[in-house]
Amino acid sequence: MELKIMAPAAPGGGWDGTARSMQQALTASGIAKSVQVTNVPGAGGTIGLAQLVNSSKGDGSTLMVNGFVMVGAILLNKSPVDLTQTTPIARLTAEALVVVVPAESPIKTAKDLADRVKADPAKVIWAGGSAGGADHILAALFAGTVGADASKINYIPFSGGGEALAAMLGGRVTAGVSGYGEFEGQIKAGKLRVIGVTSPKRLTNAPDAPTFKEQGVDLELLNWRSVVAPPGISAEQRKALADAMDKMVKSKEWAEILKARGWDDAYLASAEFETFLKAEKARVEGVMKTVGLIK
Repeated sequence: MELKIMAPAAPGGGWDGTARSMQQALTASGIAKSVQVTNVPGAGGTIGLAQLVNSSKGDGSTLMVNGFVMVGAILLNKSPVDLTQTTPIARLTAEALVVVVPAESPIKTAKDLADRVKADPAKVIWAGGSAGGADHILAALFAGTVGADASKINYIPFSGGGEALAAMLGGRVTAGVSGYGEFEGQIKAGKLRVIGVTSPKRLTNAPDAPTFKEQGVDLELLNWRSVVAPPGISAEQRKALADAMDKMVKSKEWAEILKARGWDDAYLASAEFETFLKAEKARVEGVMKTVGLIK
């Protein structure tokens, strides 16, 4: 099997890392003879998506890495192509998000934060990544879940975790949202306090951090990554790609990569992933309408 994997982003980011990790696991385990990775950056992955849909139709040897962020980017960028035009192959990894506050903040629990948000959503300033991304969606979902007006949330997007961190430590924002790894150093140093994680159960690398669910806030959100194939491939081609992914996620090479990178295995096979993708798209669309990012 010879494969081409597109990372619809610049080298060095999460999607690129996923594509190159797949390349490593697939070739080292002998599942694929050769794997070529290409980068097509721009517009939250929607430029790469357009290329996959329009130029790779029927190509059963091509995969594109994508994830939660792309679902929002398609809506924000009013992309003429969307993920329903691709062939879903597998969800691979997921990272829980974490909500943190500065150590000296009077907010100690999810209930404290919920009380603040309900009292005046605009007074709680959230810091996170790009508008419409996983962090922004989480802030809105938190407000909606605790019964506050999600359309009034005050969210400030920062281009990098470092800037959000500086704003938090400087007391300019109330709470920050990111993947646990982004804030881990400051949490362990006692400068930031975890209010909750968005996984169904506690993280293995942060057993002290409580989930939102265990604090009575019915909130779960995973920043997942997956692979899709172009439209128009045959049932046999889809099965061959799905089988290759199934073998890869069960390989010792992939297990070692997950451990080294601190990624959670969130494997969903082709049919389950297709169902999940539809539900996730509807959820993100609903939140983005509520917060006024799209009409």
